[in-house]
Amino acid sequence: MNAAWTLRDFLLTFTMWVVMMIVMMTPVAAPLLLVFRRSRPQAGHRRLSSALMFGAGHLTIWMGFSLVAALFQGVLHSGALLSPAMSINSSLISGAVLIVVGIYQLTPLKSKCLTKCQSPIDFMMANWREGATGALRLGLRHGIYCLGCCWALMFVLFVVGVMNYAWIAVLTAFVLLEKFGPYGLRVARLAGIALIVAGAVTATSS
Repeated sequence: MNAAWTLRDFLLTFTMWVVMMIVMMTPVAAPLLLVFRRSRPQAGHRRLSSALMFGAGHLTIWMGFSLVAALFQGVLHSGALLSPAMSINSSLISGAVLIVVGIYQLTPLKSKCLTKCQSPIDFMMANWREGATGALRLGLRHGIYCLGCCWALMFVLFVVGVMNYAWIAVLTAFVLLEKFGPYGLRVARLAGIALIVAGAVTATSS
């Protein structure tokens, strides 16, 4: 943990984040992907090709996030702010991260992106594009809304441990609850308040 970061370390960290985002976001994107496949008039390999292009667009957005997360992790590592469990070892910074995440949960941007993600059929009708290129653009567009909905929650991993599998499962379940539960927006706001309180408690516990 005390060694200087190399390009190899960065690439491994980036790959780790990409894999985590695939694992966490696949269940979230699955309902829209199913709606997308059933909506396509093509048959056979053309429908499968369009579905793959849609998935590639969605994944591209989260690969961009993975790049940012890996760079942030590198900054923390260089500042000797990461524990061996890859969690921030400063109570003040951990608290600040939780407060920022909590505040974002209460913003209009979060609400807008969450609303767009909650109804796959409405999103599909409003943004339909034909062909493989259209499928890619549709995937990119939905990926942007998904990112706007979930990016802040992913930074909680820096507080609880980037490779903490239990928390990865908890966050994935929470994102699903936000997007597909009957009270998603209310759940998001309550979580925001809870995160702000938890951040304040964490920051003052040092």
